Amino acid sequence: MVEDQKAKPRISHIALKVEDLEATAKFYIEVFGFEEFARHRDGDHVSLHMTDGNLDLALVKYDTEDSFIGSAAGPEPCIHHFGIDVPNIPSYKKSLEDHGAEVFNDPTNPKVPVWKFRVPGGGGICEIGPFKWHQRDGDDEI
Repeated sequence: MVEDQKAKPRISHIALKVEDLEATAKFYIEVFGFEEFARHRDGDHVSLHMTDGNLDLALVKYDTEDSFIGSAAGPEPCIHHFGIDVPNIPSYKKSLEDHGAEVFNDPTNPKVPVWKFRVPGGGGICEIGPFKWHQRDGDDEI
């Protein structure tokens, strides 16, 4: 599936479903020195993005427990998903489907250009997004 090394997909993002954004952010800032670089409201949740200089760690707080995407990983705080940047969303989405993945998107926010999926055989939730999607600043309107 990878066309060339420059466009090689890479893990760039880990999302933690949390109960308290501020307390969780404070912990990662004070213990590990992570830096907050963005906050977004995306549909039914707020995400606070931090980095260690390499990876985007998103702390996600859903408005309600019955959120479609929020409940996809279960009702409790958890590692919700990890994100993989890919060069071509439609071709990777098709490849996921061709390989038996359950592919879904957030019906409350269809403008977001990412697709979440479950791998056959388990392993939780992952998402594909365009390069640099997970590193965008907080000024984006979604």
